[in-house]
Amino acid sequence: MRGVKPPRSRRPASPQAAPARPRPPARDATPAAPRHGLARTLSKLGLCSRTEAARWIAAGRVAVDGRIVTDPEFPILQGRHRLALDGAPLADTKRLYLMLNKPRGLVTSAQDERGRDTVYRCFDGAGLPWLAPVGRLDKASEGLLLFSNDPQWAARVTDPVSGPDKTYHVQVDAIPDAALLARMCAGVVAEGEALRAKQVRPLRQGERHAWLEVVLDEGRNRQIRRLLAALGLDVLRLVRVAIGELALGELGKGAWRELSAAEVTALAPAADASAPAAR
Repeated sequence: MRGVKPPRSRRPASPQAAPARPRPPARDATPAAPRHGLARTLSKLGLCSRTEAARWIAAGRVAVDGRIVTDPEFPILQGRHRLALDGAPLADTKRLYLMLNKPRGLVTSAQDERGRDTVYRCFDGAGLPWLAPVGRLDKASEGLLLFSNDPQWAARVTDPVSGPDKTYHVQVDAIPDAALLARMCAGVVAEGEALRAKQVRPLRQGERHAWLEVVLDEGRNRQIRRLLAALGLDVLRLVRVAIGELALGELGKGAWRELSAAEVTALAPAADASAPAAR
């Protein structure tokens, strides 16, 4: 009987490497340039307000890369286009930062549809470039008001979360007691809106009137007047005396001055912690 041959042993097949996946194309690490409408771009350059820029564009005064553009929303990539106004090349204007002691009776607006005097009357003959108010004071209020042609800085100053506190001296038509001052800080609801002060302290008082120092850490329309009215008090005078550490000081009514670079940075530190260039 013939012996049965044992089956041949086979070498295990060497495992084949899985096919390599194609690598995705390398992404450009350079962040995309911000895209804004043409009118907003001119405003961000510190040349004018967005409304005024729209007028320039509609009038055919603005060219992009050598061609007249009449659409205020024409998309512009920052740093990628050549802009011109009336044939003259445009560039980022020098930033300017001012403080004004606003007199009572002036409207915080470039133009008033009712023909009332505006805060820009205080700059007559100064030869300043276009400047926008940074925050507002109503017509009956007075004191420290900032102006700049730097919209990014202005946004940081007026930011309700990270912006600096504002300090006011307020004359009221009564002698408030400690309980009423505590209620100002606790807050009230007026017309469906919560209103409060961060800090309140008495300054001085007469027989019927008193002066209070009120600190706000948010900026709502006519906030102090509405808060006090809800508590039964009328405001006789309201003067903003400080924004952050910047004090009104001895600056005369209707007078203005430029801020130092240190003051500009202290009011709104830049994201890179570098001070903006102030004159």
